[in-house]
Amino acid sequence: MKLRLDVGISQLKKHNEELCGDSVEVVRTENANIVVLSDGLGSGVKANILSQLTVKTAATMLKMGGHIDEVIETIACTLPTCQIRNLAYSTFSIAQVMDDGRTYLVEYDNPQVFVGHHNKMFKPRRVVRNIGEKTIKEYFFQMRNNDWLVMISDGVLHAGVGNVMNMGWGWERVSRHLEESFSPDKDATEWADEITQLCYNLYGEKPGDDTTVVVVKARIPNFVTIMIGPPRRKEDDVKVVEKLMANPGAKIVCGGTTGNIVGRILGREVAVDLSSNCNKIPPMGILPGIDLVTEGAVTLVYALEHLKYGTKLKDLKNKKDGASRLAALLLQADDIHFIVGTAENPALLGSGVPSIYTYKQHVIRDLIYVIKEKGKRVTEEYY
Repeated sequence: MKLRLDVGISQLKKHNEELCGDSVEVVRTENANIVVLSDGLGSGVKANILSQLTVKTAATMLKMGGHIDEVIETIACTLPTCQIRNLAYSTFSIAQVMDDGRTYLVEYDNPQVFVGHHNKMFKPRRVVRNIGEKTIKEYFFQMRNNDWLVMISDGVLHAGVGNVMNMGWGWERVSRHLEESFSPDKDATEWADEITQLCYNLYGEKPGDDTTVVVVKARIPNFVTIMIGPPRRKEDDVKVVEKLMANPGAKIVCGGTTGNIVGRILGREVAVDLSSNCNKIPPMGILPGIDLVTEGAVTLVYALEHLKYGTKLKDLKNKKDGASRLAALLLQADDIHFIVGTAENPALLGSGVPSIYTYKQHVIRDLIYVIKEKGKRVTEEYY
């Protein structure tokens, strides 16, 4: 069974610094996801350059098909060591998760990665070996649905030093917090933000070190099919509705005419959900068997704005309007299939029609582009 990964990244830069000295790179290969976290020695611009060099080198080599051993050897052998403190100028952690859940982790001088299933930590098998006179730690295990891993820089462990806690937050305390705060309904970014916010509080709102949290959650893929607009040929109505209903996962219908077509073919009546009404966005519909029924053009534009400008999922979930609900479902999805009707609406051909309606196809194209940029798998068909 193939898994999908939800990756969330949250960072704090050291107080009075312009740049964070930690860097993260996430890349997708043909059959795997790769996450690289690096902590540059010190802080500020120099640390940022060193960590950026590390993550870019590792991610590029792996994406180009380099073997993990070659990547580790290249980084470990080329990274200099500070002669004064006898520390690497840049440390790193790499997670390589195959689509079938097989996972390889490697650490060089970074804090140990946290690995768990639901609300319980577990320790995967570890191998310690030397490459180029540098000691690395490797882990091999199988990720399953609701497994997770959290990669951190040492700024997380140091949070609270000299302020709330004499010895800092520490690995064991962080571990217990992760077990207590896990929720299958919490997305990776939300969880990562919660952890860095707690670090920020422990530092007394003046972080004493660069702080990075990378959350990786594995789950069964979420599928969404979205039907927008009626087909150009009326005889295709039955075909597209049958495709919509046959596809797995959540089903979304956008557009009043489209909703009526789906309702007619399913033999069900579309009702108006007055509780979803707001000043800018028309109310949603209610249709048994369909997860979300919205108005068309206006709702699509506002949903696109949410996705473009990064409205957080937890904020979208708290809203009742159709655009927020649509954006939330798209953000939670892994595989999204668009069924787009290309029929012209005669009512839009006259003068005085708001331009938003005439540019609907452009909005759909922009929506698909933004979703792809967020790493979703998108397929399309037009009628």
